Amino acid sequence: MSQKLKNKVCIITGATSGMGKSIAETFSGEGAKLILSGRNMDEGKAMAETLPNTVFIPGDVCEVDYNKKLIEEALSQFGRLDLLSVNAGILGLGNVVDLSIDEWHKTLNTNLSAIFYLSKFAIPHLKKSRGTILINASIAAFKSFPNHPAYCASKAGAVAIMKQIAVEYGPEIRVNALCPGPVDTPLLWNSAKAFENADKAVSDAREKTLLKRLGTTDDIAKLALFMASDDASWITGTTVNIDGGILNV
Repeated sequence: MSQKLKNKVCIITGATSGMGKSIAETFSGEGAKLILSGRNMDEGKAMAETLPNTVFIPGDVCEVDYNKKLIEEALSQFGRLDLLSVNAGILGLGNVVDLSIDEWHKTLNTNLSAIFYLSKFAIPHLKKSRGTILINASIAAFKSFPNHPAYCASKAGAVAIMKQIAVEYGPEIRVNALCPGPVDTPLLWNSAKAFENADKAVSDAREKTLLKRLGTTDDIAKLALFMASDDASWITGTTVNIDGGILNV
């Protein structure tokens, strides 16, 4: 059976948990060679030992030089760069008055500035390979949630920079954003803490989806695979909502 990403070299951020981890495992199974970024040292090492042609580089995507290092490692280890899968994200919970200035900057840096940093250094190499950038955004780009101002602003910004890169660097590079709804990950449960009753908030989200279930990380990984592969070769500059239909409610 053919592998959709055979010998494609991919940098995956946020790779040690949640959606990023499932994307890494799925891409590996489809033949990709991986540079994994994350902050969980034990999980990252375990993934590098388990998945073939995989290197884990721990660090913080908010640091400019770390993003340069990810590019350098991809070129050093595998000689080229074909894909970016950007998944690192934090919540920055608190209303506009109560949210600290530091937490605002940290959230924007992690969820938005890091996309700029990594793309900035990757684009010259992606132009050569006619590569792809896949940004994991959120329905929070289009919908507000209580006590999520930094998160929502950063995700809206992620969609905006996706469109900008697509316009500036087509036809050589394809750039798209996935916008997941409520996916059963630790981030969802942490997000629910912004509500009066976290368990009820998650249950309500589940029931508000038209399909009456939370998304799974595998749901997201399957869509990511399609969008990263040649099956999506005529798709760029767009967002794909994967939310169980909750935006229709």
